[in-house]
Amino acid sequence: MSPERVNPAALAPPRGFSHAVTTTGTRLVFLAGQTALDADGRLVPGGISDQFERALANLLTALGATGGAPHHLTRVTVYTTDVAAYREHARALGAVWRRLAGRDYPAMAVIGATRLWDEEALVELDGIAVLP
Repeated sequence: MSPERVNPAALAPPRGFSHAVTTTGTRLVFLAGQTALDADGRLVPGGISDQFERALANLLTALGATGGAPHHLTRVTVYTTDVAAYREHARALGAVWRRLAGRDYPAMAVIGATRLWDEEALVELDGIAVLP
C-alpha cells in the first residue's frame, strides 16, 4: 500500500497539504479528534504551536496503536478557535508536522470553530488513514 499524493498543475501549488490522495489497502482507520491533552487528561500549557504539537503527537499515537504510521494518513482535519493565529504560526506548525510526521502530507483542511470539546484547547486534529 502506498498513498499517491495528487497535486494537479491547474491548481495552486499546495504548501503543507496535498490536493488529493489516492490509496488502496485493507484497513481503514478513523482517528478521533485529538487536542493537546497529556496522559493525565490535562491540557498542555503554551500557545497554538505547543498545542498543535501535542495534538498531532496524540493523533500519531492513536494511529501507531493501530499499526499505522504517518505516511498512512490520507486525510487530516484541523479545527482551531483562532484561524488568524494558525495562519500566523503556519511556518512553525509546518516544522512541527515535518518533525513528527515527515513530508508526506495528507489531504487537509483547517476549520475555524467557536470552541472545542476541551474548552481551553486552541486546536483539535482528526484523521483518516488506510493501512496495508
